[in-house]
Parts: sequence; structure tokens; C-alpha cells
Amino acid sequence: MSIELRNVAWSVGFKKIIEDVSLAIEPGEFLGLIGPNGSGKTSMMSVLAGIRPPSGGQALLNGSAMKKVGRRNLARKIGFVEQQADTIDRITVREAVSLGRTPYLSVLSPWSTRDDAIVDDALCAVDMAAMADRMWQTLSGGEKQRVHIARALAQEPTYLLLDEPTNHLDIRHQLGLLELVGRLPLTVVAALHDLNHAAMFCDRIAMMAKGRLIAVGRPVEILTPENLRDVFGVSASVDVDDKGRCVIRFQTSITTLSDIKEGRVA
Repeated sequence: MSIELRNVAWSVGFKKIIEDVSLAIEPGEFLGLIGPNGSGKTSMMSVLAGIRPPSGGQALLNGSAMKKVGRRNLARKIGFVEQQADTIDRITVREAVSLGRTPYLSVLSPWSTRDDAIVDDALCAVDMAAMADRMWQTLSGGEKQRVHIARALAQEPTYLLLDEPTNHLDIRHQLGLLELVGRLPLTVVAALHDLNHAAMFCDRIAMMAKGRLIAVGRPVEILTPENLRDVFGVSASVDVDDKGRCVIRFQTSITTLSDIKEGRVA
């Protein structure tokens, strides 16, 4: 099973949001999608999920055009967690996760004990089984995000797509969520805002700017001072350890009160 984009473009009216993007997702990898605000990451995730058909080029699932695969079949292969997905309905955690079984249900295939078991497994996978009867509105941001992932897992997907999954979470929950995702036996694509998180958790990184794919490779190949300067407009040094893992140290010219007191201002 594979997801591949070939020379994909996507536009809103006459405005090009994504242009000439080619990318193949490797089975079993954790691919991070990075880029400045407005670079096209969210649109790219929607195209990868089959939600937005490209206006040019091809989006393929296992060699077939996604638009020909059909929404139900796509939902069985691709679990997509969007930014800030929420609901005002009064539902329990278990009911929210059960929505992931929708692609498999029909008049001829009603809810079964197997569906119950799959929902149980999804709740356990994100460590939310103990909260199955809690109401959605009582959950914290980190707990809600875990429920969204559990709902996606209940789809039994091959691919898990996450659009900036750590938004609005504190650092402990950000790290916990990404560690959780990294342990799942799935191919994962995540649009990430924090570049050091991308360096820590991703096998490969795809860097975008102005709707184009600039570079794809291992974190140490992509997160270079030159790329950070040219794409993000920031100065940074990048430390690489003996295992090839990198840490970004951002530099700033902002003058602080301590700089003034210590005479570090020219």
C-alpha cells in the first residue's frame, strides 16, 4: 500500500496554493511536513488524505487515483486527524471513537462485537480506556487529541495523517502525544510546527515553502542552517550527535534588559 503525489497542484479560484508537488510516502515511516505559515501544509495534508482532489497532477493510493477509490474505501485506508476538530454534541469518549467504524457499517453490516473490540483496542492504544465513559466536553486538550487519534485508529487505517497535532498542548503533552504516535504500527504523516519535534521523531522530513516542496530527506539533511535561513528566515545553529540526531539552536538579535545591565549591547 502506498500514497504518492505526482506533480500535484491545488488552487482556490485563480490562486495557486500547492504547485508541482511530487512525493512518495514510504511504508512504515514517520514523515514530518514542515514549512512557514501559509506554505501549504494544511492543503497538502488534505490532498494526501483524499479530501481535496488535486486541480493538477495525480494523488494515488496504491497506484489508483484517489478520486476513483471512493470516500468509504479511502476512510478504511487513511485516518486523518484535522486541526482543532471538535463537536458540541453531548457524547462520551467511547461514542466519539465509535464514529471511526462508520466506513464499515451498512444495512447489511450492522454494528457487531468485532466493532466493540476494535473500539476497545483503539482506546487502549492511546491510553484512554479508563475514560471511555467520560463526556467529551470534560476532557482536556491533550485528552481530546488522544480521542481523535483513537477515532482514526478505529478506522483500521494503513496511514495516519495528523495536521499539527500538538497545537494548543503544553510541552509534556506534546512530547507524550508524539511518542505515542511514533510507537503505532502505522505509516504516519504529520504536519509539525515545532522543528525540534520534527528532528526528534521523524524518519524523514518534507520541507515546503510558498506551496512548493523544497526538499525531502532525513532530519539532518533537511534541518540545516541554510534551509532554516532561506525557508523560515531565521538564524540557527544545528548540533548533530554521533547517531545523526540533530538539535536546532535558534539565534536572536533581540536586546534584553540583562543584556543592557551586563554591557552586552554595542
